[in-house]
Amino acid sequence: MITLDKELNSLAYHGRGIVIGKSPDGKKAVIAYFIMGRSENSRNRVFIEDGDGIRTQAFDESKMTDPHLIIYAPVRVLGNKTIVTNGDQTDTIYELMDKQMTFEESLRTRTFEDDAPNFTPRISGIVHLENGGMNYAMSILKSANGDPASMRRYTFAYSDPISGQGSFIHTYAAAGEPLPSFVGEPKDVVIPDMSLDDFTNFVWTNLNADNKVSLFTRYIDIETGKFESRIVNKNK
Repeated sequence: MITLDKELNSLAYHGRGIVIGKSPDGKKAVIAYFIMGRSENSRNRVFIEDGDGIRTQAFDESKMTDPHLIIYAPVRVLGNKTIVTNGDQTDTIYELMDKQMTFEESLRTRTFEDDAPNFTPRISGIVHLENGGMNYAMSILKSANGDPASMRRYTFAYSDPISGQGSFIHTYAAAGEPLPSFVGEPKDVVIPDMSLDDFTNFVWTNLNADNKVSLFTRYIDIETGKFESRIVNKNK
């Protein structure tokens, strides 16, 4: 088990990242989603609230060169389920789960991103609250070690998660040209005992100052489903 700050500091460029877990007191589901950027187009973004979720938006519309893959809704809520992803597969999951497909089944209709030569993985997470408890799942859709001819799909399900623990998945494993995809299971991380404001600041502070773009955090009361959220944007 590694501390989240150490894991966040392990790379200068994670790409996009999802953290899901349970608070140390066992009362809240914890979610964090962040985006990073290296190009001007990728850095020219902010998170804004959109209903019970969020969406990305160009900070300066005049500098937006290609909205493909970077403008989407990272977070949506479907009943007692909260969906968080790094792309428009959020909508795919929402729409197909609304038609009684599972999280895993809905993602079988999607592949990795078409941003050759990186073929960025699609990472997704879902938090499900029911009968005073929570479970969650994470998914990654990626190429075969950079070869787009082959598709690899992995789903990780977490039943009765342990208080004070969580999982962290991100798009890239390391620096490189092209960028290598994340490898292995989501990383087991410690969920710190903090208020939402302190947790938000904790995550934001430990992301690379040059590359971080936006951060979304949410605490969901497992018993009632009520939630609090925060957004931090580098562009202001």
